[in-house]
Amino acid sequence: MVSRRTLITGAGGLVALGAAGYQFGLRPMLHPKPPDVGFALTDDELSAARAFMAAHPIIDSHAHPGRTFLKSAENLTFKIRLYKLLGGTFEDRTVADMTKGGVDAAVFNGVADIQLLTLGKTGLTAAREFKPGEAWASYRRQINDLRALSDQGLVRICLTSDDVRAAKKAGQRGMILAMEGADFLEGDLSRLKQVHDDGVRMLTLVHYHNNTLGDIMTGEVGNRGLTGFGREVIAAMNEVGIIVDLAHASEKTVLDALKIARKPTVITHTHINTAQLQNPRFVSPEIAQAIAETGGYIGAWPAGIGETTLAEFIDRIEFLVRAVGEDAVAMGSDMDANYKPVLETYRKFPLVVGALQKRGYSTQTLAKIMGGNVLRVMDSA
Repeated sequence: MVSRRTLITGAGGLVALGAAGYQFGLRPMLHPKPPDVGFALTDDELSAARAFMAAHPIIDSHAHPGRTFLKSAENLTFKIRLYKLLGGTFEDRTVADMTKGGVDAAVFNGVADIQLLTLGKTGLTAAREFKPGEAWASYRRQINDLRALSDQGLVRICLTSDDVRAAKKAGQRGMILAMEGADFLEGDLSRLKQVHDDGVRMLTLVHYHNNTLGDIMTGEVGNRGLTGFGREVIAAMNEVGIIVDLAHASEKTVLDALKIARKPTVITHTHINTAQLQNPRFVSPEIAQAIAETGGYIGAWPAGIGETTLAEFIDRIEFLVRAVGEDAVAMGSDMDANYKPVLETYRKFPLVVGALQKRGYSTQTLAKIMGGNVLRVMDSA
C-alpha cells in the first residue's frame, strides 16, 4: 500500500503517485484508451464533412474542456485529489482540439459537488455532505476560473445564439457557461439572479449528490422527486433565461420537473434504455419522448457503456433520431470527464459528421443534430 507521504516525497514520488492512481481505479478517467474508429472515410468524404462544418455551427451541448472544475478545487476526497494531481487542467490543449476539429462552441461545465465525490465500485458517489457556505464558495471559484478563459482570449463567452454565430464568424471558440449540479444555491433562490448575471445559461439540477432540489438517478435513488425548492428553482430558471438540464436526475425528479417547466428542457448526455442494454445513467423511452415534447433535446453521449468504437456511437445517434426525432437530438460529448469515451477528442468530430453524411443524413437534419437544436433551445430560453 502506498502511503500518502510516499505520494509526495522522494525521488519515486511521481511514479508512486501514478501507481496509486491506477490502483484506485482512476486510469479510465485519466488516460482513456483511444477507441477504434470502426469505419473509414475517403478524402472526399472527409472534405465534404469539413465543408459542412465550415458552413454550420457545430456545438457540443455538454463538456468539461480541460477540466477547469479542478483548477481551484479545495477539500477534495483522496481519490479526486489524486485525479487532480495526476491529470491537472489543460484548457488550451482542448480548445486547440476544438479548432482543429471544427467545433465552434461547447457548453463548459463546472461541477458543483466536486468536493463531495469519490470513486466507488459503481462509479462516482458523494462521500459526505457540504459544510455551510462551502458549495457557494466552490461555485464562485469555478465560475471565476471559467470566465478567466475568456479574459485570456482562449474562448469567447456566448450568452445567446447570436453570440455563438458571431464567434464562429470571427474564428473564435465559443464558451456557453453551465454548472453541473445546483447545490450551491443552498436553498437561496435569490442566488439564481447572480448565477445568470455571471453568464451561466444552463444548469443541471443534480449531479452525484441528492441535494435540496431533487434526487439523482444513480446509487441509492431517493423517492422525494423534485422538492418544493426545486419547483421554485425551475420556475425561476424559466423566468430568468437559464436552460434546465435534467441529466443525472431520477425518473420521478424528471417527471415532476416537466410538470413545472414552461420552456424547452434538455438531458444533455445520456442514452435510452432498451431490452438489450440498460444502465442507471440511461433514461426510459418515455422520459426521452417527454423531453422531446417540451421542445428540448437528448444529448448523444459517447460513454463506453455498451459501445467500444466510434462506429457504435454513430449507431447510437441514429437510434436517438429514430426514437425522438431529428429536432430532439444534439451532441453531448462530456469531453474530458467521460467514462471510457469512444469520442475522446474534438479532433474526431469531422469523422462523426462524415459518417452521418455517408449514412444518408441530409444537410438540414445534420445541421440540427450538430448544433442547430442547441441554438434553437437557447433562443427559446
